[in-house]
Amino acid sequence: MTDTNQPTQTNTTIITGASDGIGAEMARQLARAHGSSAALVLAARNAALLAAVAAQCEALGARVLVVPTDVSEHAQCRALVEQTVRTFGRVDTLINNAGISAQALFSEVKAEDLGWYEQLMRVNLWGSVWCTHAALPYLKASRGRIVAVSSLAGLIALPGRTAYSTSKFAMTGFFEALRTELQSAGVTVTTAFPGVVLTNIRTRGLNAAGQTAGSSGLKEDKAMGVEECARHILAGMEQRQREVLMTPQGKVARWLKLLAPRMVDRMALAALKDEVKPR
Repeated sequence: MTDTNQPTQTNTTIITGASDGIGAEMARQLARAHGSSAALVLAARNAALLAAVAAQCEALGARVLVVPTDVSEHAQCRALVEQTVRTFGRVDTLINNAGISAQALFSEVKAEDLGWYEQLMRVNLWGSVWCTHAALPYLKASRGRIVAVSSLAGLIALPGRTAYSTSKFAMTGFFEALRTELQSAGVTVTTAFPGVVLTNIRTRGLNAAGQTAGSSGLKEDKAMGVEECARHILAGMEQRQREVLMTPQGKVARWLKLLAPRMVDRMALAALKDEVKPR
């Protein structure tokens, strides 16, 4: 891992949820694009997977710090930022990517199982809030960038995604308000809205009992590859865009929601596999 006696780099990026999927791919693409000028801080719960991603990034020339982190714990979010600053001296970019998916019709969730709704909010929303709050003084000092990886389900609510859409709508609203607050400080906020992406989050999502579902419940014939998704997000970050909508369907659905909401409802239902549609 990183030798902390080396000179401080000028471009330090924290990526949560960096052990797999979109987060890991963004780390690899940043390492490939920036080489030795990239200082990457990789955070997730799985230390072994983080170490594997770190090795890939280091082979591409990047300096890497691995910080095993559960973003659902406020103290661990603060510790992540503190360790970043101790090692690299600054924070230039924070990518809030950690997240949990879920698929369950609300009527199928038992009262005693509703606790997983709260846990999902702690990861998808509060993890982003806590990491952002801890990093904010350093991002203001560097006039840096915040990236929030939301979801198309954070713009268009999907049936069977009551918990997930709630968390992502909340995330979208938080970062939309924060963007305006930070304009005068020179800190930009980019919110990304991926649709269905071919990552393991699809199968690790929670079911009505709060257990791993094992499948996504969404049709995947038009799913986006993880490499393409990461490229879209990083391009939006580099250009300091407000939002990144990466599919034609997503762009159309956003406006149709205002003009023809019932049509969007039908589109949302059509996105579900037949076996998980409400009866």
